[in-house]
Amino acid sequence: MTTRTATCRCGQLSATCIGEPVRVSVCHCYDCQKRSGSAFAVQARFSSDAVTVSGKYKVYEHVLGSGNATSFHFCPVCGGTLWYHALPDRSLYAIPVGAFADRDFPTPEYTVYVDRKHDWVTISDEVIEYRD
Repeated sequence: MTTRTATCRCGQLSATCIGEPVRVSVCHCYDCQKRSGSAFAVQARFSSDAVTVSGKYKVYEHVLGSGNATSFHFCPVCGGTLWYHALPDRSLYAIPVGAFADRDFPTPEYTVYVDRKHDWVTISDEVIEYRD
């Protein structure tokens, strides 16, 4: 069984995930752009029973453009967001793929909010399914 560990920038906070993610996706929504500091965000979702968290964290609750509330869990030392829970299913941990620092991480299966995608971003139709 595959085990992967995601960490914040300073390493104080970690999330160890057992097994493969439920899904890996790319999001182009404005909230994800702001969260990631990039033109899009890539995250992997794992069921709560597959994730073990270690370290101290703080929580920031935010109502997204969709109207759904999301709780972001971040390191109080370096400020790095390590996971978030979003409605409608708070039983899934959404963890930024970059936090795993694993270049062999599974490829995203689909992308969302493509209407907010930056014009210079190209998506391979062979790899990703579009969902809005």
